[in-house]
Amino acid sequence: MASAFGWGALAASSLVIGAVIALRVRLGLRTIGLIMGFGAGALISAVAFDLVQEAADSGADAAPIVIGILAGCLVFFGGDWLIDRKGGTRRKDPTGGQETGSPLAIVLGTVLDGIPESMVIGLTIFKGGAVGAAYLVAVFISNLPEAISSTAGLTASGWARSRILWMWVAIAFVSALASLAGYGLFQSSPPGVVAFVLTFAAGAILTMLADTMMPEAYAHGGKLVGVVTTLGFVTALVVHTLD
Repeated sequence: MASAFGWGALAASSLVIGAVIALRVRLGLRTIGLIMGFGAGALISAVAFDLVQEAADSGADAAPIVIGILAGCLVFFGGDWLIDRKGGTRRKDPTGGQETGSPLAIVLGTVLDGIPESMVIGLTIFKGGAVGAAYLVAVFISNLPEAISSTAGLTASGWARSRILWMWVAIAFVSALASLAGYGLFQSSPPGVVAFVLTFAAGAILTMLADTMMPEAYAHGGKLVGVVTTLGFVTALVVHTLD
């Protein structure tokens, strides 16, 4: 169980690293957009090869796989809609759009973005006895641009640096707890339940990418985002094949 918490904390530590980078280095909006595109590509690859494929290879029927994807999509969409209405809609905006939002909603929205991917880390440790390197790398990479863009926007909207850093530390800790939960909650579950959990995370992550991360990436990175997104996908795929 300690390893699940530790690996979850390691994957989430890139949130704090990204925040430190954004606070110390002034990055242009185009650069942030391209970094976000690369992270999105890495996560798409992880969804395809480390979540959906793993669920398909688990021996479960097609029903829990399809239902899991749709359930993850709808639950994330509903949670994200509620958070947006409370003031968290611009949480990934690097231009300072968070200024008009609710601090609590911004924090809750960021936690909502990260919990599904963190839970899978613990689940994969339970299933395979070790963390999936490709998925871990993809989560770590994708967290960097999220933290960089959000931190840049929060700084522009007037948040204190210490407040921003403590926010990311707290979110990294919650993500580690989510990984621990993923390890402990499904140990006696049949293949269909495990497949559902994996694809639930896949549906939530895909919805998050399409709803929040990729629109911001394209808005600031332009058409070149398509190229770097593909590079992110290929990078995660290479790690997956070497795992």
